[in-house]
Amino acid sequence: MKSAATGTAPANTSTSLSTRQIWTRIRGVLIVLVILVTAGIALAALRSGDQHGRLDPRSADRAGSRATAELLKHRGIDTRVVTTLSAATDATGPDTTLLVAMPDLLTKHQQQALRAAMVLSAGRTVLVAAGTNSVETLAPGVRAEAQTSVTARSPRCTLPAAQRAGKVDIGGERYATDELPGTDACYPSDGLPSLLTLKGMDGGDTVLIGSPDILYNERLGEEGNASLTLQLLGSRPHLVWYLPSLSDESAVGDGEDGSGASSLADLVPAGWLWGTLQLLIAALLAAVWRARRLGPLVTEHLPVAIRASESTEGRARLYRKLNARDRAAATLRSATRSRLAPLLGIPPGDAHSSEVLLPAVSARLPAADRDLRVLLFGPAPGDDAALIRLADQLDALEREVRTS
Repeated sequence: MKSAATGTAPANTSTSLSTRQIWTRIRGVLIVLVILVTAGIALAALRSGDQHGRLDPRSADRAGSRATAELLKHRGIDTRVVTTLSAATDATGPDTTLLVAMPDLLTKHQQQALRAAMVLSAGRTVLVAAGTNSVETLAPGVRAEAQTSVTARSPRCTLPAAQRAGKVDIGGERYATDELPGTDACYPSDGLPSLLTLKGMDGGDTVLIGSPDILYNERLGEEGNASLTLQLLGSRPHLVWYLPSLSDESAVGDGEDGSGASSLADLVPAGWLWGTLQLLIAALLAAVWRARRLGPLVTEHLPVAIRASESTEGRARLYRKLNARDRAAATLRSATRSRLAPLLGIPPGDAHSSEVLLPAVSARLPAADRDLRVLLFGPAPGDDAALIRLADQLDALEREVRTS
């Protein structure tokens, strides 16, 4: 659709933004996102140094356990690291200690298979920081209660290894039992132990350690940590150190129905799901807060008087900044129609009706050589020059009506 006054098609309007305008509006958000992503990567890199090789007997990092493996080696204990369930269960036996790091990472199917191997092995199994996700399967009759802080604690039990070690840095998971026979409960906090040993019927036993701190390189030399660690892990000539891995084929597809089907949500930690839910609730509340209206807009008197020309010029600058030629043209035409109506004897309610206004203007100016419909009700100008011509033509039309 072309303008009669300019002969050009309308171009950008206030609803079609240029590439420069879009970039100006979104660059702040993009900069913030880049800063957040960069900060996240930096924090992850910094923290990855602390968590690299956690509980790995080959790692010399602060959270690694290489110092423990070296001490056991000097005592003649053979340490073997495995990352799959099949390798861990195949290596169990009466002369072997099986250490399971972070057993909560195991699926239910893996836990059941590991439990079956533990019962048949007649050896020792050490479960490090076994929580509610694993303890009931791997140690029937034991429940994981609320966690406690890791600090130096006294044994307060009759277990020889704990009595010889004395105070150690322990805490984390606390365990409650159903009066199981042959149980030693050590290092209690509020009446619940952080170290629990369970005797098996075949001569084997299971040791539950509430926190992994006594195995860390950075804490092995403190308190009686090294003494307790060497006694718990060095009671048999062979030590199998099991580090659960996501690449283990036995961890893939462990559905509740036993069919092997597993959804993506099952692999997402519960903390992430709760965090996502909290973010969604916060976003919803923010949307409600920002969208609510307390009532109609109230006009306020300006504290100072502003000249009409300044107000007009300021609005014109805003229109120009947004390329709002359609709004500017509509405002000019509406004002012209409102001023022409009383000059032509038309009621104010019909001033913007083309069926009423156009015949009246044509009757007053029968020799008009312009398209009055396009001039008073036409499309938006295509550029600034066309908008200026439109303003001049509207002024000229109004002067002719006044002088006719």
